[in-house]
Amino acid sequence: MTEHQTGGPAGASPHELLLESEDIASFLDALSGRIAQALSTDGDEVWCAVTLLRPKRSSTVASSSPAAEALDEIQYHYGDGPCLTASRENRLVHVPDTRSDPRWPEYGRAAAAHGILSALGVPLDLAGEASAALDVYADRPHKFDRATIEVIQREVASASSALRLAVRMEKHRDAEADLKAAMASRTTIDLAVGIVMGQNRCTQEQAFDILRSASSHRNVKLRDLAAELVATVGQGPATTHFDR
Repeated sequence: MTEHQTGGPAGASPHELLLESEDIASFLDALSGRIAQALSTDGDEVWCAVTLLRPKRSSTVASSSPAAEALDEIQYHYGDGPCLTASRENRLVHVPDTRSDPRWPEYGRAAAAHGILSALGVPLDLAGEASAALDVYADRPHKFDRATIEVIQREVASASSALRLAVRMEKHRDAEADLKAAMASRTTIDLAVGIVMGQNRCTQEQAFDILRSASSHRNVKLRDLAAELVATVGQGPATTHFDR
């Protein structure tokens, strides 16, 4: 198989996939599809999905196909299974044959009834950000030998690294947006203070007190009152140096 020869599925690396994706969800969809395609052969199909554990329920956040999502739902129905265990306990879980595995008998019977005879749960290491796992399903028993499992683990480890980077970047963007909003708000308030100083021939401190008192009296946020005042004198919305 191609993944054995190259040490991983052919094509872009997980980090390259991340750069090519619009967001984290599309990255995970692409990753699931890539691994499923690499492991599938004629008449021997593999499905992949990504399970995310949430406080009240688990959900599939990405998949290689609708069939993969349906397979995840079997585990959610029973509240347990290889992929949920992989997510909860942050360890690899391998089911060579769902028909004979003693750990989840109800799940195993249901999976086999849907044509799933082997399964693999590989945890995604998100460094405490969340609990998740890649869910890999096959329609024949003993599909995942040691070499194949090692390939999948390497791919998931690389994907985990890319995901941690994406989460940090998202947090940085959120923080930057919050900072810009705060600076813009401060600029608007400063302009409003200047207007009040000119209108009332008072000090900066007195002008700020006037604005604050009006804000409290009208039950309006100070920045909103300031923006309203700036707009009334024809200056329009305040801008900051980083908007130029």
